[in-house]
Parts: sequence; structure tokens; C-alpha cells
Amino acid sequence: MARNVIKIEAVTPLPTRLKVAAYCRVSLGTEHMLQSLAAQVSHYSAYIQSRGEWEYVGVYADEAKSGTRDSRPEFQRLLADCRAGKVGLVLTKSISRFARNTVTLLETVRELKDLGIGVLFEEQNIHTLTGDGELMLTILASYAQEEALSVSENIKWRKRSDMAKGKAKPKRVFGYSSVDGKLVIKPDEAETVRLIFTEFLGGLGQTNIAKKLNKMGIPSPEGSIWRSSGVRRVLMNPKMCGNLLHQRRYIADPISKKIVVNNGELPMFLIENAHEPIISVETYEAVQTEYARRGAKLNRKGKNNAQRPNYPG
Repeated sequence: MARNVIKIEAVTPLPTRLKVAAYCRVSLGTEHMLQSLAAQVSHYSAYIQSRGEWEYVGVYADEAKSGTRDSRPEFQRLLADCRAGKVGLVLTKSISRFARNTVTLLETVRELKDLGIGVLFEEQNIHTLTGDGELMLTILASYAQEEALSVSENIKWRKRSDMAKGKAKPKRVFGYSSVDGKLVIKPDEAETVRLIFTEFLGGLGQTNIAKKLNKMGIPSPEGSIWRSSGVRRVLMNPKMCGNLLHQRRYIADPISKKIVVNNGELPMFLIENAHEPIISVETYEAVQTEYARRGAKLNRKGKNNAQRPNYPG
């Protein structure tokens, strides 16, 4: 039987289109910024879909106060889609819009690079999958980080200047509502505040006060159950007696946004008679004195005492 050779022609695979997404971020929720965000989303949607070799995945847009990674839900969603193989290229306006510190930027870019995904920064004309991409990113990201630090220091200076002049607006606290930047007593919450002070001076500790409030069905500031720490925050807050103490806590690192207690590292600003008090100054000071007394007693007993009371040292 004669051998028969049949040629099977090569099949040219259909070109696959690159899956492209874009990422946008604006810093503040003002009307101008929101309009800018909408314009960016519209621009990238139209631009990606106009390229025949690209497949439009979507535009991920965050309205966030910072460029840190954890504070941006859409950025996290973009990364999840990249890991799932849904994205092959990410377009973004600039390095500072993508990340405001070198660590976040390089960690993210390197992770995406390992997945075969590039990031194109339009303003700097950098494509991370090119040979010089990462070197340029390291240099430019440092500038972006310095810019973020500079902005943070300017904001701090302005806030401290307002504090020194007594102009800083207080944050809303349990017992009060904020009306036009001023604290106004909320009668129902104020009654709870008075009860907490009365019970503490009557001998109860924080934990037992919390238990009593929960049994009475009184919601905590978060709308859930009371805990010892929540009771302490009420008892230790000078706002309850009409005073404002600014900068009791501060942001230690503008990149991580870590907030720490001010133990004298920075000046504090006390504004007396800033708003209507819920309890008297004498009652507030009596609680602070009682805290110190109980703390000293606890220290004398030692940490391992089985009868340890329900208040902090």
C-alpha cells in the first residue's frame, strides 16, 4: 500500500487583545474634585475602547484622602482582578495618583510585574515592563513621597496655628452633636454621660459601669454594647466639662497614618469654656483624682492580685 502524506496547514491563531484597565484617584470629596474624577473615568473609558488591539476591562476610581494602599477600596479591587488574570495592563495618570510612597508603589509594581502585568504612567511616560521602568520609578516615587510629606507638614502647621488661636473645630464626641463647627449638647446622651460620672465617683469601675449601661439598654457611641474602654473615653475627655484639649493625639507618620497618644512630644492647646458643659469642672477633676488614687492602689496590690479591680492603672 502506497504511503500517503497529507500536509496540514498551520493555523494562524487569532490575535488576542490586551486586557486594559485604568486607575484614577482624587484626594478630596469637593465638587471640583468629583468632577475631575468623572472626567478621568470618561477619558479612560473612551481611550481604551478606541484602541482596537485593547479589550476594555473597566476604570477603577477612588475618592480617597490619601494614596496609601489600605484606604482605597477600588485600588484593592483592581489588584484582586489583576491577580485573577482579568487585567493585562493598567493605565494611570501619574505616580502620585497611583501611590504616595515608595514602598507601596514598588511593592505593587513588582507584584504586578511578576504576574506579567504592566503599569503605564502617562505623565512620566513610564511603562513598568520596560528595562528602565523600575529604576525611573524608584527615583520618581521618592519625589512623590517628599511631596506627600511636604503637604502633610503644611496641613499640620495650619491646624496647629488654628489651635493656638482657638479656631480649630472640635470633633463630634458622645454627649454632643456638631452644629456649624460647634458642640451642642444632646440631652439623651448627656444623661448617660452624667450617669457614668456619678457611678464612677460612687465606686464602680469601668467594666461594671459598662455592664450596667448594657443592662439598661443604653447604646454605646458606636450604637453597639458598651465596653470598659468606651467608658474610660467618656470619663477622661475634658470636653465633658466644656473644655477643649487639642492635639491629645497626633499622626506620627503621614505615610502610614498611624495615630499615637501625645505624651509631651508635641504641644497641646487647652481652650476653657469652649462650649456648654455636661458636668462641672469640679466633677471632672474629681474623677481624674479618683483615677490616680485607684491607679496607685492597684500598683501597690500588684498585677497578680486575684481581687484586681475593674479600672486601669
